[in-house]
Amino acid sequence: MPSATAAKSIYSVHPGVAMMQKRVRELPSTTGRSLEQWVELTRKAGPATEKERREWLKKEHKLGTNYAACIAERAGGKGTEEDSPEAYLQAAVAWVETQYSGSRAGMRPLYDQLLKLALSLGKEAKASPGKTGVPLYRNHVFATIKPATHTRIDLGLALGNRKTPKRLIDTGGYEKKDRITRRIEVKSKADINDELKRWLKKAYEMDE
Repeated sequence: MPSATAAKSIYSVHPGVAMMQKRVRELPSTTGRSLEQWVELTRKAGPATEKERREWLKKEHKLGTNYAACIAERAGGKGTEEDSPEAYLQAAVAWVETQYSGSRAGMRPLYDQLLKLALSLGKEAKASPGKTGVPLYRNHVFATIKPATHTRIDLGLALGNRKTPKRLIDTGGYEKKDRITRRIEVKSKADINDELKRWLKKAYEMDE
C-alpha cells in the first residue's frame, strides 16, 4: 500500500530508490558490514573528501564502485533522499523548486504546463525528478523536462533515429545510445503547441 506521502504527490518514486534500498540490504551479506558500520569506519579511518573516500573504499576494502560511492556520500551526510520513498518524494519537490528559483522562476508556469501535459498522456506516465531535471517514465524514460538556460526549457524526447522536423533538434543521443535523441526548445507558452504535443505523445507511445 502506498504511503500517504506517495499517494498525495504528483511525482512518482524514482526506480533508482528501490535499487539503492536493495543494495543497502545486501551490504552485510556481501561485505560483512552494514551501511551504518561502513559509514562509521569511513568517517573514523578514511580520508577527508568524498572523492578520496570512494577511492579509499575501492582500493583498501575492495568495494565495488556503487557501494563505494554510496558509503562515501553517506559519510559526508548526503544521499539520504534515497533512504525511503517518502524521503525521495520530499527531496523531489525541493529539487524542482530549486530548478525554477531565482532568475529561472519565470519559467515555472512553462514547467507546470509541460508536466501536466506529459502526465495526461496515460495512466502509465510518471514523473520522477532528479536534481537537474525531471525524467518522464512509462516503461523507460520517454521524455525529460530540463531548464537549459534562464529563459529556456528543453523538452527531451526518446524518439530513436526517427526522422523529425527541423524544430526537433538532434541531441546526438542516438549515436551515444542514450534514450533522449531529440529536444524541443520551450521559451513561451506559444511553444507548447500542437506540434510539441504530437511528438511528446509519439515518444510516450513508442515506449510500450
